Order: sequence, then C-alpha cells, then structure tokens
Amino acid sequence: MNRDQQIVLGITVTSSGQATVAPSLSDILFDLAIKLEESTDLPVDVEHVLAAIVLASRNGQLKPEAQLSSDDQTLIAILATQVKTIFTDYGGQVGSDD
Repeated sequence: MNRDQQIVLGITVTSSGQATVAPSLSDILFDLAIKLEESTDLPVDVEHVLAAIVLASRNGQLKPEAQLSSDDQTLIAILATQVKTIFTDYGGQVGSDD
C-alpha cells in the first residue's frame, strides 16, 4: 500500500521519501528561505526549508494541519533549529543529487 503522509497543509511525502509541494506554497517557501538565511547566517535554499519542515514534523514540532506562513516567528524559530541541524549533521546536503 502506497500512502502519502501529509507533513503540513500543502506538503506530502510518499513512502519512498519523495516530497510533493502544492504550487501555492512556492512563494512562502522562498520567503522562508530568505528569512532563515538571514537568521541562521547559512546559505538556505527552498530545499533546506522543505527538509527542515519535514524534520520538524517528524519531531512533533509541526502538525499535519499546520498552515505555513513566512510571517510566523514561531515557525521561523522552529525551522531555524532544523536548518542548523541539516548543516551541522549533513553538511547542508538534503537530497541524493547533492
């Protein structure tokens, strides 16, 4: 059985780990990347934001019904912690193409 897991509203992950993002979130993810780059002083891109959202969800910090907003300071703080983890633990690599 192949079931997609909703991470937050507009983002799902398949059992094989492939993320699907609703087109309506593209600007929000881009804006979050800019804000996270500023707050972490790391070279954050949209893929890092997506990975941080998935990590935060798996850690119970984001609920499946959560709605993303680039103005949500609590969300930015949660994601900043996850972005730092991505760079510290994985050297900033978030996909098999990196």
